[in-house]
Amino acid sequence: MKLVVAVTGASGSIYAQRLLAELAQAKEVEECHVALSAYAKQVAAAELGAKGLTIPKKFKVHGDKTMEVPFVSGSASFQAMVIVPCSMGTLGRIAHGYSDSTITRAADVFLKERRKLILVPRETPWNLLQARNVVTLLEAGATVIPAVPSFYGKPKTVEQVADTVVARILDHLGVRNDLVKRWKTPVVED
Repeated sequence: MKLVVAVTGASGSIYAQRLLAELAQAKEVEECHVALSAYAKQVAAAELGAKGLTIPKKFKVHGDKTMEVPFVSGSASFQAMVIVPCSMGTLGRIAHGYSDSTITRAADVFLKERRKLILVPRETPWNLLQARNVVTLLEAGATVIPAVPSFYGKPKTVEQVADTVVARILDHLGVRNDLVKRWKTPVVED
């Protein structure tokens, strides 16, 4: 699979970090491009430490102000794009077809070509405009996976909490993973 992972300046850099680490090991991933918004590095440094976001060396890294990348064209053969974390500003621009950057142009292409587009917003609460933008994107064919962790697997570290969201992203990409304990139907005793 050829895919794009975009990282915006929204809080939640740990989700991008954990996803990139898993994708680097995934047999299903043939090629991965990483697009960073103007504030992605700054937020990642504030949240993850001075080193910031660690991007696997085999992934190609791009800024957010170039159209000299293959994934902004419908003729390029990419299967999926994930925007994690996805700021509500980015989400709103995509919902309204405002393709003013590499990330928003790529998302526009993935929607028009009916390719898998996954957005992972972390912000809460939402205002009515943000909720309507989410609905618009769902209607357009995007998958929205809010960064809302689960706790039934009893995570013990911050990374394990983040992995409950990352596992869902990987599931929707079709990438096998054992990051979390899966829900089991309890046995009912008579």
